[in-house]
Amino acid sequence: MAPIHRKSSHNTGRIAKRQKKSFPRRDNFQKSRIEDPEQEVEDTASPTRAEEEEDELSSSEESGGEEEVIEPPTKAYNLLLQLFQQSSRSTRPPKKKRRLNDDDVREDRSSASTPDATHDDDFEEGHNQDSSFDEGAPDPNDVENVNENEQEAIEDQLLDNEDEDAADPFESHFSPTMEQLNLKVKDVQANKWASHKIQIGSLGKASISLAGDTAPPSKRNIRSLDDLKLKRRIIDPAQKSIGELDKVQVAVTPHLFDYKDILFAGRTVSNGRNLRKVACLHALNHLFKTRDRILKNTARLSREQEETDLELRDQGFTRPKILMLLETKEACVHAVNIITELCDPEQQENKKRFQDTFANVDDGKLFEAKPEDFRELFEGNDNNEYKLGLKFTRKTIKFFSKFYNSDIIFASPLGLRRTIETVDPKTKKQDSDFLSSIELVIVDQADAMLMQNWDHVEYIFSHLNQQPKEAHGCDFSRVRSWYLDNNAKYLRQTVILSAYLTPELNSLFSRYCHNVAGKVKYQPEYDGAIVHLPLQVKQTFSRYDSPNPVADPDSRFKYFCTAILPGLTRLPKPAEGGQGILIFIPSYHDFVRVRNHFATSTQTENISFGAISEYTDVPDVRRARSHFLTGRHAVLLYSGRAHHFRRYRVRGVKKVVMYAVPDNPIFYEEIVGGFLGETVAEGKTDPSEVSLRAMFSRWDGLRMERIIGTKRVNGMVKDKRGDTFDFI
Repeated sequence: MAPIHRKSSHNTGRIAKRQKKSFPRRDNFQKSRIEDPEQEVEDTASPTRAEEEEDELSSSEESGGEEEVIEPPTKAYNLLLQLFQQSSRSTRPPKKKRRLNDDDVREDRSSASTPDATHDDDFEEGHNQDSSFDEGAPDPNDVENVNENEQEAIEDQLLDNEDEDAADPFESHFSPTMEQLNLKVKDVQANKWASHKIQIGSLGKASISLAGDTAPPSKRNIRSLDDLKLKRRIIDPAQKSIGELDKVQVAVTPHLFDYKDILFAGRTVSNGRNLRKVACLHALNHLFKTRDRILKNTARLSREQEETDLELRDQGFTRPKILMLLETKEACVHAVNIITELCDPEQQENKKRFQDTFANVDDGKLFEAKPEDFRELFEGNDNNEYKLGLKFTRKTIKFFSKFYNSDIIFASPLGLRRTIETVDPKTKKQDSDFLSSIELVIVDQADAMLMQNWDHVEYIFSHLNQQPKEAHGCDFSRVRSWYLDNNAKYLRQTVILSAYLTPELNSLFSRYCHNVAGKVKYQPEYDGAIVHLPLQVKQTFSRYDSPNPVADPDSRFKYFCTAILPGLTRLPKPAEGGQGILIFIPSYHDFVRVRNHFATSTQTENISFGAISEYTDVPDVRRARSHFLTGRHAVLLYSGRAHHFRRYRVRGVKKVVMYAVPDNPIFYEEIVGGFLGETVAEGKTDPSEVSLRAMFSRWDGLRMERIIGTKRVNGMVKDKRGDTFDFI
């Protein structure tokens, strides 16, 4: 095998001219390279010596081997070791600083005025062709000696040359044999799940479901980060950022790093940040392992070009591998900060633009009187329509990269749905192909998304791991077989973090989570919000009959009109003030139905009422609260979403009627303990005169569990001896 021909010593900074070979090329591999966008900009100034070298490097990369190919070296492994030893013996001159080209300068100048994440100066197209995946190739953005670049890349690969470990969950999950995968997929398609329940100390219970496996789940003991299969480059930053694992992280981490689907329904303000940290660590670990696998196989293909039958499948159809759904821009800022802390990049392109458009909102003083869960969600930039692409190279994180050039996509459900539904003016089609190769989905604060249009979340999940409509520069010879077989959804991991469990979350977990590695659902055990009230209040829970969930809204409304409302119309008017009846309605659809009934029905023609929803204008809210306090309005209709987004302190409340108990138990404590408690504290009524009346059906079991406690809920929901339950 002929050696590589190099030019004379006075021109060692330039790549040796590539020689033609008679053996066949791998056309697919040669086409899988992509031009760097910064090479497409022509510099009108006179080129310097370094620029000439960079131009020659760029042109040789862009040629894609159409006319010339590199001859494989003799004894490549020995040559690699020799270069590494030479570099260790010699003192290498310091690196030159990276030269900013015209694109970078223009981008920095305009970063503060271009908030749209889709307007990016990265004009690369394709996924598998992206040169940023090839660490061994010289970086055309660095004005360094090319031999120095090659040597540095060799050192990086030697220092981080971690052999494939069959015990690593990454290997076992994403590299199964076809027989193993097909058997698991058949079990999932037939809905054959073997469930096992385990107790997790004070955290509650976990339900583990394994596809077609009746054996109990294997117990993986993880007490610290040392027990995880982490990439070397993120071990030290992870130790500094995370440190010792707390009890919640210890409970979640084994299943998280085993690539099981997770629905964690015990997220709180206190454990939310630590959960987000281990989720981001897992995402980075997966990303770097995927990236290094591609680099290793790329190097192997370049060494063994003569072996035309060599087949290495390590990629998906498109580049994005991780999707993080976060409700607000502020939540996105927190997640990005954790990721940059964990990977510690040398450069962060467009970081100022990110800070200007996502952060830098100071409204802490406005929320000082609000509860801590409200501050966590709404402090900072609470804009819930955004999307952001994050691209990783060897030393750099690039913000606002185009989706097809990104490794991680951050988005709110609303922002991503509008992106998918946007029609391309050129093709006249919608595009969601960038979601075709997502391997990890992280949904944080899912309970906040339930207060928005939950249909956005389901819409996004319905577009995950679909077969792409366009090739997008894909090298199909490198695509994993289970992508081609349309089985990607059976290997995708989904992680959902929520403050509580709802039927909507259960439905999403059942319909769209088909992971062959298994599923884990964490559910806390509750004492009940009724035991945390600051005063003794008579609380009456009335159960009504409902045949099925579809008919439940009609059954609830009928019961309200026949059993609850007549009693309200007969209440005497006090000598001072008003009757102070607050009707809390969690669902906006139910709120509209009840409000229309109060406005048009003869049953309520003698009842004066006000209404506050999330759509009520601020002046109308003030008027309704004032009239309710003074007694001009006997009844105030109050929606659950209004309380979620505003957390009003309604005064003058003497009786509370809950059309349905809230999903969030904190709301129950604030309305019953807060509103009624404030009226008693002001001396406007006696504690014996305040009361609560709540309606529920057997389909409200999850809500009722958080209000009355885990031990009591089954008896109340299923008891046939009575339908009214009193607590004091």
